[in-house]
Amino acid sequence: MDRPMKGTDGYSSDTSLGPKKGRITFWVIVVIILLLLAGCGAVALYVWNGLRPAPEGEAKRVEIERGMTAFQVADMMEQQGIIRNSFLFKYYLRYKDEGNKFQAGIYELHPGMTNDEIVAKLNAGETVKPETIRFTVPEGYSILQMAEKLDKEKLADKEEFLRLVDDPKLPADSSVLQSIPKDGKLRYRLEGYLFPETYEFPKDSTLNDMIVRMVSELERKLNELPEGWKEKMAARGLNFHQLMTVASLVEREVVVDEERALVAGVIYNRLAKGMLLQIDATVQYALGEQKERLLYKDLEIDDPYNTYKYEGLPPGPIASPSLASIEAALYPAKSDYLFYVTKKDGSGEHLFARTFEEHERNIEESNRTAKRNGGGEGAQ
Repeated sequence: MDRPMKGTDGYSSDTSLGPKKGRITFWVIVVIILLLLAGCGAVALYVWNGLRPAPEGEAKRVEIERGMTAFQVADMMEQQGIIRNSFLFKYYLRYKDEGNKFQAGIYELHPGMTNDEIVAKLNAGETVKPETIRFTVPEGYSILQMAEKLDKEKLADKEEFLRLVDDPKLPADSSVLQSIPKDGKLRYRLEGYLFPETYEFPKDSTLNDMIVRMVSELERKLNELPEGWKEKMAARGLNFHQLMTVASLVEREVVVDEERALVAGVIYNRLAKGMLLQIDATVQYALGEQKERLLYKDLEIDDPYNTYKYEGLPPGPIASPSLASIEAALYPAKSDYLFYVTKKDGSGEHLFARTFEEHERNIEESNRTAKRNGGGEGAQ
């Protein structure tokens, strides 16, 4: 049988190479696909790893200064270890359309926070509160008592505080200080003008800052008084310094709130009649100490603040009055009372009298009460 001869057309050899070439092409495509998948996987892994929270650690303080861009903040957070990858975090911000609301300030951030938690905190401005100091000025405290309290609590030097409250340049722009006289009789220039309140100051505050703030608080509190109070003060023939002086006398004399306006009325009644005010609290102030009981010799101290010796109001306030006492000085109770004496029964209340004879009877009653309660008689 005749067999076909191999010709030059290569027919017999081509039929054996076709399937092999197809397999090579197939595997090339498979390899390319696998490489692409591997590349995509590597990119996805890089992105996933870069955007996940950093390993948990101690909180760190991060300061965002005014004018910093979100990208600068991202770089800083990576340096601090708050985030893993600032490059990816920047694109995360772009994708989320975030970063344009970050607020300046000092933040406490810790590794382990999610990106959303970080962004939310920076947007909300949840900054670290600065370290502060708290100081309370009790109602009725004098400048000297404040200085001693500040010194005892190691918040200020007593002598430095007393020097500053006499500085005529401090504070220079306060309207409430305009009526303070410059006659040299004042014990302390700002006596009565440092409003009694609990204050919170930044830890690095200076004494100047604290004093200015306390005067500013008085200005703010005056806005709570009834409308037209300045006209009421002027109608009574008082300037603001004199009003604060009366208010301070009320503050130091009164314990029971309901009696503030009554005592203010007695003060004005005695002034109108040209009587000595004879207020024990002014003697205490002149003595420079708080005595439980005044002696008759104490009443003879030669000091312009001693209202047993000098007519009219003392040179200035003897303490920091509360808003209630300022209001009582503005709106005193109308009465014919000219005298009052403490009941000495522990209530803090007073016995009021229109005449000296009635006042003497009240003193006797007060002393009898004191004896029954185990106390003694004091100067009246």
